Amino acid sequence: MGLTLAQKILSSHAGHEVQFNELVIANVDVCATQDGTGPLAIKEFKKLNKELKNPKRTILFIDHAAPSPRKELSNAHNTIREFAQEYGAVLSDIGCGVCHQRLIEEYVNPGEILVGADSHTCTSGALGAFATGMGSTDIAVSMAYGKTWFKVPQSFKIEVNGKFQENVTSKDLMLYLIGLIGADGATYKALEFCGETIKNMSMSERFTLANMAVEAGAKAGIFETDEKTKEFLKEHNRLDKFKEIKMDDDAKYERVIKIDASIITPMVSCPHTVDNVKPASELSNVKLNQVFIGTCTNGRIEDLRIAAQVLKGNKVAPDVRLIIAPASRDIYLKAAKEGLLEIFLESGANLIPAGCGPCVGVHGGILGDNEVCLATQNRNFQGRMGNVNGFIYLSSPYVAAKSAIKGYISQ
Repeated sequence: MGLTLAQKILSSHAGHEVQFNELVIANVDVCATQDGTGPLAIKEFKKLNKELKNPKRTILFIDHAAPSPRKELSNAHNTIREFAQEYGAVLSDIGCGVCHQRLIEEYVNPGEILVGADSHTCTSGALGAFATGMGSTDIAVSMAYGKTWFKVPQSFKIEVNGKFQENVTSKDLMLYLIGLIGADGATYKALEFCGETIKNMSMSERFTLANMAVEAGAKAGIFETDEKTKEFLKEHNRLDKFKEIKMDDDAKYERVIKIDASIITPMVSCPHTVDNVKPASELSNVKLNQVFIGTCTNGRIEDLRIAAQVLKGNKVAPDVRLIIAPASRDIYLKAAKEGLLEIFLESGANLIPAGCGPCVGVHGGILGDNEVCLATQNRNFQGRMGNVNGFIYLSSPYVAAKSAIKGYISQ
C-alpha cells in the first residue's frame, strides 16, 4: 500500500514507515514561536534546564503586536529578545513580518517538519513540508530535544480541476471548501491538495490554501512539490533544498473530495464562524466601516498587486477605513518598488508595518461597537479583531478592494 504525503514525511523523521493513528516520536527540523506564545514557551523551556537542540532553526517572531501597543507587551517582547541573545536562537523582530510568511521565505524546505506555537503554522505545507501548530509547552520540548510526538493523521485528498472564473481566487476556493465540509470537518486530518487547478496555481495561492487548512480543523495542509516549488526556493536562495514529494497512486485516503473550480464564485465568510459561507453577490446589503488587506493568508505581493489593480484611479468610500499591511518587509519593499504603495495612499488607504496588524485584535485597527469589517485574514470569530461587539467578514483581496471603494460588500 502506498503512502500519503503526511505518512511519507513523518516516516522519514520517525525512522520507520508509519501507520495511520500511530503515536510516533519524530525529529523536528524547525521550531517557531511568536510574541503571543513565545514567553510561555520560553518559561517552560527553562524548566527543562537544556540548551537549544538546534538554535539556528529555532525562530522567535515578534509580529502579533508589532510595534508594541502597551508596556506589558513591550516587556514580553524583551523577554523574547533576551532569550534569543542568551541561547543563540534566531530573532525576527518588529517590521520583519508575519511568522508564517517569514518561515516560507527563509526557513522551511520540502520534506521537513515544522512545529510552531501558532495554529497557522500549517502555511508552510505548501512547500511540501509537514507543518503544524502546537501548544507552547510542546514547542518548548521540541526546542530542547529536537523531536516531538505525533499521532499520524488520516488524510483527505482534495482534488480540484477546472478553471476559475474571472476574479475568483484560491481564497474563494478555500472558503467554498470550508463551507462544504464545516469548521470541524477535517479535525486532526491532513488535507492533501492535487488536481490540474492546483498544479496551475502560483505558490502564493497555494500558501493561502495551506494557511486555512486549520480552519477546517486539519492538522496540516500539504502539497506535492513541482517546478513552481523549485522556482520559489530559487527566488529565496534555497534551490539546493528542493526535494520531490509526491503522493503515491495507491495511497489510502479517508476521504476524497473533488471540486470543479469553474463553479466557484467570489465567496465571503460571514460572522462569526469561518464555515458560514455565502456568495459575495448575496451580501450587497452589508455596509462596511473597515476593510483590512494583509495577514499571513493574503498579504503577499500577488495579493497586493490584485488590490492595487482594483484601487488604481479610485477612492476608498468616505465612511470606510482601508488598512493595508504587507506580510513581510520583503513584500513591503517589492510593493514600494512597483509603485503599489503610491496607489494605495492615493486611494485613501492607510499603510501599517509588516505584521499581523488588526487580525489578532491587539492593535492597528480594533473595531468599535457594532462596526463591520471585511478582511482578507483567516478567522472571523467573535472578538477576533479586539471587540466582541464587532462583526467580521472574510474575503479575497479582490473582493476586499472592490468593497472598500463601494462601501459595502461587492464583487
